Amino acid sequence: MADQSIRGYLNELEEKGELVRFEKPVDPLENLTAIGWKTYDRLGKASLFTDPVGFPGWRVANQIIADRRKWGIALGVDEQEVVGSFNDRVRSPVPTVEVPSADAPVKQIVARGAEVDLTRVPAVWTSEADPGPYIAAGMAIVKDPDTGIRNMSIHRMQVLGPDRTGYLICPRQALRIYQKYQARNEPMPVAVAVGAHPAIYFASSYTAPYGTDELTVAGALLGEPVRMARCETVDLEVPAEAELVLEGEIPPDETTPEGPFGEGSGGYAMEGRTQIFKVKALTRRSDPIFYAMQCGAPMTDTQALVASAIDMLLWQHLERVEGGLDLIDLRCLGIAGLMAVVVKLRPRVAGQAKTALLAALSGPQMHPKLAIAVDEDIDCTDLRQIFWSLTTRVDAGRDIVKIPNARTWSLDNISDIVPGQSPMYRIGTKWLIDATRPVGTDPAVRERFEPAMPLNLDRIDLADFLP
Repeated sequence: MADQSIRGYLNELEEKGELVRFEKPVDPLENLTAIGWKTYDRLGKASLFTDPVGFPGWRVANQIIADRRKWGIALGVDEQEVVGSFNDRVRSPVPTVEVPSADAPVKQIVARGAEVDLTRVPAVWTSEADPGPYIAAGMAIVKDPDTGIRNMSIHRMQVLGPDRTGYLICPRQALRIYQKYQARNEPMPVAVAVGAHPAIYFASSYTAPYGTDELTVAGALLGEPVRMARCETVDLEVPAEAELVLEGEIPPDETTPEGPFGEGSGGYAMEGRTQIFKVKALTRRSDPIFYAMQCGAPMTDTQALVASAIDMLLWQHLERVEGGLDLIDLRCLGIAGLMAVVVKLRPRVAGQAKTALLAALSGPQMHPKLAIAVDEDIDCTDLRQIFWSLTTRVDAGRDIVKIPNARTWSLDNISDIVPGQSPMYRIGTKWLIDATRPVGTDPAVRERFEPAMPLNLDRIDLADFLP
């Protein structure tokens, strides 16, 4: 039986040297996210804070899935096999199983009604212009009122008081379900789980066909059913090994001021109004770990989580283009605010790279607005090589194409808002750059990247020369 908790994964990160444990006091409202961001930026490591100021008994985890190396640890595969493993596993969904509440760690502490106090949860203040602390790692579980099928997705929640938060619903499947409750003039029951195995988080960000229970996708990634426990106050089930669960409802006709918020685009989402989440019960472990999912300036868990889902979905999408491309690698660039994707392929005929890029810009998720194709000798994770390819292999008049008046991502703030719509709906220009050599070019007569490498680079181990 696999460990489906976040704590087991954190232990594995620490064992593999991928986590820094901070035992000195750190303030979730002042400096926790800054320390966590800098730890990953400078060291490439996750953070676990054992003494969050003002929140005795809690620990806080940060920046835990920010690269493919960490995703590989979560899935038990090499980092080069992450996307392939995702694609292989999700083809076989695994239904959930229910366990008794007595066997569910998330039920060790139960608070209802007036006992609920979100101000005692170490929700963090992430970016400087945020108006207060947010719960950014909440996986919200709802049910379609017509079919009873579950849907799970991540929603940011600004803490507004002891028993309520904002609740941003983007125009995707969760909104479709919420609108069904609105049509009935009924509140939508919601259960929000915070802190679980990364496979469950991945499933919550995965764009499956409408009507797919994302928790069965999580089971496919884990290789066994997700163990679920029934909620206390709503007719829903939640991952039994989560750290924290908030139960409540979204009224059909009530909104609240919310934002701004430092988002995965690397900028701020506009201030506005969102739905409101009224919390009826809180259940948690007796020694909980709060997962402070980092958002804002790249690189963060938010960009890595969404980029991983985009990589996987785009790979599936591009595999069908022209009956199958010779696709080598694909990366949505979190450092570009999730709005650029690099496709590494071997074009077999002229124009095929552009076809691939057009498909990449019209994939299952709307985030990318810039797509770049590179040759097989370019590492599409290395911006030095990508820019070298842009300057040495691109004829701007021939290889750059702009597509105006296209739908763009809601957080693409440079693009115009569709007249009469909310900022969720934007229209702008997408563009593609074919940085591959023309098909049929003899590599021997073209400048290659490899000969510019220093002599015997692969044989040098700096540890042999450092003091």
